[in-house]
Amino acid sequence: MLRAGSKEAQNRDNGNQKVYPQPMDETVCRNQDSIETMISRIFKNISSLKAAYVQLQSAHTPYDPDKIQAADKLVIDELMKLSELKHSYRESNPRPTPVSPQDSRLAAEIQEQQSILKAYEALVKKFQSQIHNRDAEILQLQQSIQESNQKKMKLEKQIKQRGLLGKGPDGSEEENSYLTVELSHGLFSSVVDAAYKAIHGFSKPLMNMMKSAGWDLDAAARSIEPAVIYAKRDHKKYAFESHICQRMFSGFNEERFSVDTDDLTVSSEGFFHQYLAIRTMDPLDILSQSPDSLFGKFCRSKYLLVVHPKMEASFFGNLDQRSYVMNGGHPRTPFYQAFLKLAKSIWLLHILSYSFDPKVKVFQVSKGTEFSEVYMESVAKNVVMGEGGERPTVGLMVMPGFMIGATVIQSQVYISGVKCAV
Repeated sequence: MLRAGSKEAQNRDNGNQKVYPQPMDETVCRNQDSIETMISRIFKNISSLKAAYVQLQSAHTPYDPDKIQAADKLVIDELMKLSELKHSYRESNPRPTPVSPQDSRLAAEIQEQQSILKAYEALVKKFQSQIHNRDAEILQLQQSIQESNQKKMKLEKQIKQRGLLGKGPDGSEEENSYLTVELSHGLFSSVVDAAYKAIHGFSKPLMNMMKSAGWDLDAAARSIEPAVIYAKRDHKKYAFESHICQRMFSGFNEERFSVDTDDLTVSSEGFFHQYLAIRTMDPLDILSQSPDSLFGKFCRSKYLLVVHPKMEASFFGNLDQRSYVMNGGHPRTPFYQAFLKLAKSIWLLHILSYSFDPKVKVFQVSKGTEFSEVYMESVAKNVVMGEGGERPTVGLMVMPGFMIGATVIQSQVYISGVKCAV
């Protein structure tokens, strides 16, 4: 029998005693529930933000201002909700002090979500800036399109009034490609370039026929301008181009271009309509329709001026083609058709120069004139100028220059006595 108070009795009493766990602090439980609820709301808001951002991107393709505005509002609303959650958490937990591994994990997740939120805010601001810039560009393009359409409608109306629109198969008025052509300095400059290429293009068959007929090209070049010193032998081709140019541009400043006619004076607008009407046509087709038009008379007079009778007789063995032209005809020979391409390019340049108000001024450069980079351009490339302290001078004017108001289109000249870099 055990005695009361003995060690064995105490052990028996302790073994029968029930041990109850320490109850958890209710405040901690509530905080954990609140944090978990907030994290759930953060995840939900971020998902909604992603969906709103996708909707914002979709509204740009195709571009829909109303949808963009609605999607942008959704993005801002979701950002505001996330911002409110952030401020709410900071107010409830001014100094978060994790007391357990679980609390530490929750705090880390909250910090991670806050970093994601900041990244999304920066990304949204970036895209909002891009959207603003794109909207500005679109507005500018829309204004440019509207201005272009207005100019097109105005030009189309003018052309319709003058009967320059063609008729379609059904009898309706048919839009031509020249409706989009606008009178500008750039257009005139391009026509000047085309005219010079035409001069160069006609000089090739002319020189080839001279060679075939036994002409001495060196002597012929000296007869055009004997005092020119050429840097290379093949530069003598510029003498023939200058010869063609001088005759083709003779009378350029006159409204009727030295053509004997009783036609009334044409307005600047009328000249531009002439340019639009014939610029894409084959010159032989134009002459087939109106052989005695101003253009037809111009072609005949310039052909007789450019091609000398002795030259023509040596080419063909007779003057039959010349007689045919003098009697009002336009032969379909390859040589004459090559000349017509040149004639059309100069004629287009002439009527386009009179389309401007005030009209374009043409200027020529005389032999011996000091070279000016403002008003002149050398036709020979890689020339070395200024050696020995001497100022380079013009030996030949190959193509005249033009002035449209204050805009200068340089004349094309050959500089005498210079060297070409290898």
